[in-house]
Amino acid sequence: MKQTAIDWLVSELPTVDWDDPYYKTKLEVAKEMEKQQIMKAVYDGMGRNFDPNMGRAELYYNETFNPTDNEK
Repeated sequence: MKQTAIDWLVSELPTVDWDDPYYKTKLEVAKEMEKQQIMKAVYDGMGRNFDPNMGRAELYYNETFNPTDNEK
């Protein structure tokens, strides 16, 4: 499994209480923004005629950054 920049940052800041509602919300927003950026980059690289609804780009993201329970 590859690590996103957001995941790396979380691991580098162990003193931050990521369960605190303020930080948890900010982290969720940042992760979603990063996911959309990665998916857009994959989508743009594949070409719009190949995948008009970004389904394969999301599949790539999930396979690359969201391992199954066996891979964790």
